[in-house]
Amino acid sequence: MTKTPDQKNNDEPTGTELLNNIDSPADLRRLSVAELPQVCSEIRDFLIDALSRNPGHFASSMGAVELTVALHYVFNTPYDRIVWDVGHQAYGHKLLTGRRDRFETNRKLGGLSGFPNPAESEYDTFTAGHASNSISAALGMAVATELNDEMPRRNVVAVIGDASISGGLAFEGINNAANTPNNLLIILNDNNMSIDPNVGSLHSYLAHINTSKGYNDLRYTLYRGLRKMNMVSDKSKGAILRLNNSLKSFLSHEQNIFEGLNIRYFGPVDGHDVATLVKVLQDIKDMKGPRILHIKTQKGKGFPAAEKDPATWHAPGRFDPDTGEQISGNKPGEAPAALKYQDVFGHTLLQLAKQNKKIVGITAAMPSGTSMSILKDAIPSRVFDVGISEGHAVTFAGGLAKEGLMPFVAIYSSFLQRGYDQIIHDVAIQGLPVTFCIDRAGIVGEDGVTHHGAFDIAYMRSVPGMIIAVPRNADSLRNILYTASLRENSPMAIRYPRGTAKEADLSKPLHRVEIGKGEKLREGKDIAFISAGPIAEEVSDAIKLLEADGIDAAHYHMTFIKPLDGDILREVAALGCPVVTVEDGTVCGGLGTAVTEWLIDNDTATSGQVFKIGMPDSFVEHGSVAQLRKLCGMDAEAIAAAARRQLTSVKHSVL
Repeated sequence: MTKTPDQKNNDEPTGTELLNNIDSPADLRRLSVAELPQVCSEIRDFLIDALSRNPGHFASSMGAVELTVALHYVFNTPYDRIVWDVGHQAYGHKLLTGRRDRFETNRKLGGLSGFPNPAESEYDTFTAGHASNSISAALGMAVATELNDEMPRRNVVAVIGDASISGGLAFEGINNAANTPNNLLIILNDNNMSIDPNVGSLHSYLAHINTSKGYNDLRYTLYRGLRKMNMVSDKSKGAILRLNNSLKSFLSHEQNIFEGLNIRYFGPVDGHDVATLVKVLQDIKDMKGPRILHIKTQKGKGFPAAEKDPATWHAPGRFDPDTGEQISGNKPGEAPAALKYQDVFGHTLLQLAKQNKKIVGITAAMPSGTSMSILKDAIPSRVFDVGISEGHAVTFAGGLAKEGLMPFVAIYSSFLQRGYDQIIHDVAIQGLPVTFCIDRAGIVGEDGVTHHGAFDIAYMRSVPGMIIAVPRNADSLRNILYTASLRENSPMAIRYPRGTAKEADLSKPLHRVEIGKGEKLREGKDIAFISAGPIAEEVSDAIKLLEADGIDAAHYHMTFIKPLDGDILREVAALGCPVVTVEDGTVCGGLGTAVTEWLIDNDTATSGQVFKIGMPDSFVEHGSVAQLRKLCGMDAEAIAAAARRQLTSVKHSVL
């Protein structure tokens, strides 16, 4: 009988004796099936040790170990393609594909990406980081391999979770797969858990779906027999499949949603029985036509604390590998860390909702990640978690607003990009009072290129009627949220970063702010800084460095990027000095562009002296926020240096 990783005998190897000899999947395939449980055990031990010291996405990768091993054992990777959805579960994949010795650099500047990245390895077949794209991408690859007449047949596998498959893009991919000639294999990794508990009817459906293994074996055997006798052709297969599915639904009183789309369904299969997974994959890998294998796994498998609380252990930070105790970033005796910006948002929204019954909250599968859970715990009937469906979240908010409610939609900046058409078509055109609470705006750090909130200012600026607010600190965020709750028309976007909000005081009374008004933080005559958001702190530090050089710098803060504060810009123009804009977002279409456009439109001489600082017109890698700000020239030292260069350039041009 095949043993699970938790059933090791005393005479079995310990440590990483097998894993240390696996530098590629070809090495894995030289092992016997009986040795694979030990490989799985060693991968888990490696991940527990490595991630306890260098934090990353823990529970997802622990739950997908057997699946990862089975896929690389059965399929001829990298010739065969494995497309991971989101990529939280791909750490085991990295260990088996030649990156074990570099795994200590995971999520560090210049090191391994925390997600699959084709620039990093030929085994990473497609960029991952956002949910629900794997089926569409893999289908494109599967169709391409047919059009390219590749021989031998190149197999393509899409791995998607039970939360991601609820996204609209996944449904579009499945629908197209059912109507396009292809041999795509979709593996549904059903762990009954996403970052937060799954929601929606599809999740309930997956919890009950079942297809007999004996039935599938019989059906496949009959199909092969009829095919050999030339009684079934590719042309007639679809009609027979539809008839079969109809008879099956009639007899079982159940309709399989996948087979209803003419996609062969297998499962559910125990996703932690690696020997069975290998056998099933070997049985179905050469079948023609699209098919789906449904496996059941446990998020956090192999680490009791993560099994009990997979939400907390999605990305737990550093922890004790023996006890499972999470290690706080505070030293003994230190006060707890300041509130995060997301918590300031969550507590303030609850305060406002208690005062205004029209306020409702919407999140896309991230109630805890956005702190919308604070309102949900207190007034659950007024919070809606729509799952990984950002486009739907936006249009749903539009429908609520059309009937007189005031929706606050909390979504990460990089994820809200997925709902851009809906922002324009279903909210802005009608001038509906939907408030977009854009969390994780700007550089986010170790999650890297797929998660940086670089583009929200640029993509919101072009939307007519959109108000864009960029609070400088916690007090500003609270007052802007209060202001948003008082308006009756026009959409509004409020962006704030990941991380702590210094000196946050939730007890301060709220007051209304004037939309379109900024702040003068410091007078000066030699150079003028215009900033937006908490990065104003870096500007303040840069000004102190310039003071030591005898440079007198002015500092203005644009609390609103749309509409801009014209009074401030006229004052800046009157100074007749160089202008430096600083923002935590792309310089293409952001604050700097807006300021330059205003100065040009208002025919000011200052328009030719604007220097823009922000995220460059390139994709920024992963690393700590401090490292990436330095890399992008956005920290205090770089800002001061840029100011000095501008002043020198102006002096030379005058001479």
